Amino acid sequence: MNAGVVVAQSLVRRYGMVVAVDGVSFEVARGEMFGLIGPDGAGKTTTLRMVLGLLAAHGGRVQTCSLDPLRERRELSGRIGYLSQRFSLYGDLSVDENVAFFAEIHGVDGWEPRREQLLELVRLAPFRARLADRLSGGMKQKLALACTLVHTPELLVLDEPTTGVDPVSRRDFWRLLARLQRDGLTILLTTPYLDEAERCSRVALMDRGRLLLTAAPDALRASAGAAVEVLARPYRQAAEWLRGRPEIVDVEAFGQRLHASLAGPADEATVARLEAGLRAAGLQVESVRRTLPSLEDVFIQQIRAAEAAPAGGRP
Repeated sequence: MNAGVVVAQSLVRRYGMVVAVDGVSFEVARGEMFGLIGPDGAGKTTTLRMVLGLLAAHGGRVQTCSLDPLRERRELSGRIGYLSQRFSLYGDLSVDENVAFFAEIHGVDGWEPRREQLLELVRLAPFRARLADRLSGGMKQKLALACTLVHTPELLVLDEPTTGVDPVSRRDFWRLLARLQRDGLTILLTTPYLDEAERCSRVALMDRGRLLLTAAPDALRASAGAAVEVLARPYRQAAEWLRGRPEIVDVEAFGQRLHASLAGPADEATVARLEAGLRAAGLQVESVRRTLPSLEDVFIQQIRAAEAAPAGGRP
């Protein structure tokens, strides 16, 4: 196996008759932020647990930080930081005491300066005496991140770190991750939020245990073809009209805006023809404009391609 920080080759994991992870392969390069993206039940968390050595693979191989995560799990634990969906903070300990506790668990000598650095990084220094149980949800996630980083891991693994966190705290948390990556930390994470996936260096789209596609977000969007954004009223009738057009392959609603993926190019003639058709159908058209496909467009296209593939085949 090669020198990636994480190298997974044809990973398989079953739970009885259910194949939770089905032949998943990917590599995480040093210094990148790599996202496993997909809905609940896609196999993201199970894949992470095999990468961490918490689950044995029923097929394939995985190497993490140049180690076998099952056979060399003790050594690996000192080189990774893992923030799970339910990271266990100690509510009756203060912010300071929680960080100190995790530093001592990891055998970090002279951890006090590291604690100061981390609390400043996550902006919890003014709250260092507050009990963890008295922190907001976003502040708890920041404290959990500080505890995860106290032993200076070379790989940070995050399992849906912002699920249930308010939008402002989500934004702040991602700013922290971006800074950590700029400082050279390698990050592997899962998220169901496609807007968060835009921040990754590369993403792997997963659905029902299978890896559909792996690429940088910009490359994925480019692969989805052209799209137009339509703002017209009544928007439900506009959506139905668009779905009946042969040049439209998919229509998704984002509030009152309709995002239509095209089979061909979104040139000026196509945009003008769609706008004229909407008006001729008696709809009030505010705008029809070209737009970049979103990761959601890519994901939906890939899922539909997978569903249309022959049984046992690959999209």
